[in-house]
Amino acid sequence: MYTIAESLKEHRERRQYSQSELARKTGIAQPKISYYENERHIPPVDLCMKLADFYEISLDDLVGRNFK
Repeated sequence: MYTIAESLKEHRERRQYSQSELARKTGIAQPKISYYENERHIPPVDLCMKLADFYEISLDDLVGRNFK
């Protein structure tokens, strides 16, 4: 199981976005993206929902939760 931070970074990199590009596309401030990816803060649920919708994935996928 991934940490939320690892999963957030993986999903961003999988789509080949820099943190700045993701910030522009989602309206989430780049420093916040960095804080979440570096485990300085835990992202709030509403931000996770926004990112999951943006990536067109489930919240479980976004936060690295799987059932295997």
